Amino acid sequence: MPTAIIADDERLMRDQLRMRLGQTWPELEIIGEAKNGDEAIELAAQLKPDFTFLDIRMPGKTGMEAAQAIGDTSHIVFVTAYDAYAVEAFERGAIDYVLKPPEQERLQVTVDRLKVRLNKPATDMNSSVTAMLSQLAEKIVAKPAYLQWIQASIGQDLRMIPVDEILFFRSDEKYTCVQTSKYEALIRKPVRDLAEELDPALFWQIHRATLVNVNAIEGVTRDIRGRHLVLIKGKPDKLEVSRSFLHLFKQM
Repeated sequence: MPTAIIADDERLMRDQLRMRLGQTWPELEIIGEAKNGDEAIELAAQLKPDFTFLDIRMPGKTGMEAAQAIGDTSHIVFVTAYDAYAVEAFERGAIDYVLKPPEQERLQVTVDRLKVRLNKPATDMNSSVTAMLSQLAEKIVAKPAYLQWIQASIGQDLRMIPVDEILFFRSDEKYTCVQTSKYEALIRKPVRDLAEELDPALFWQIHRATLVNVNAIEGVTRDIRGRHLVLIKGKPDKLEVSRSFLHLFKQM
C-alpha cells in the first residue's frame, strides 16, 4: 500500500487534502501530518513515506527548504495556492503539485502521475530542478504572503473560497459577509484585519466596513444625496465609498 505524509500549517487544509486524496486514491495511506517544514523533515526521515505533500509557505523551514532536505527519501508533491509562476515552474520541472484548495479534477491528474512514479526510486533532485526550486523560493519569499482563500460558513457547511472569486466583503457589528457571484457566506474576521491580509492590488478598502475586488467594479455613480456608490458587475449591490477613500476613484 503506498504511503504519504502531509505538511501544511493549516489544519483545515490538511483535512481537505486528506479527504480529497481518500476520494481520488483510496489505496494511499496517510501515515503522518506535519505543521511546518521542520516537522516534515523529521517525519519523512522517521516514516519514510513514498510521497510527501509539502505546502510551499510554512513557518520555520519552507516547503522548498524541506524538499531539499528530504532529498531522495520520498517523492515530493508541492501544495501551492493560485500562483501562476509556481505552476509554470512545476509544469516545466520534474515535480508534481496540488493547487489550493484541492479540486478533484486537477488532483486526479497529479494522482495519475504519482502512480506512475510509485515503483520508481525517488532519485535525488538534479541540478536543473534544484536551481528552479532556488529561484522559485526567492520569488515566494520576496512576495508578501497574502491570503489566497477564505474559510467561510454557509449554514452548517464550511467552504474554502478562492479570494479571486469574491466580489466584496461587507461587515456589520458581528459578522463579515463574503459575497461571490453565486452565494453569500459569513466569517467573523473584521474588515480591518482582512485589509491587512489581502493583496491591496486586488482588494480596495472603500469604507471602514467594505472591501471590494477591483475586478468586480463596474463603475461609480452618485445618488441624490451626493454619495459615491460602487456598482458591482452582475449584482444589484451598490457599495458606499466614504470620503477618505474617494482618492481611489479620482480618475473617474
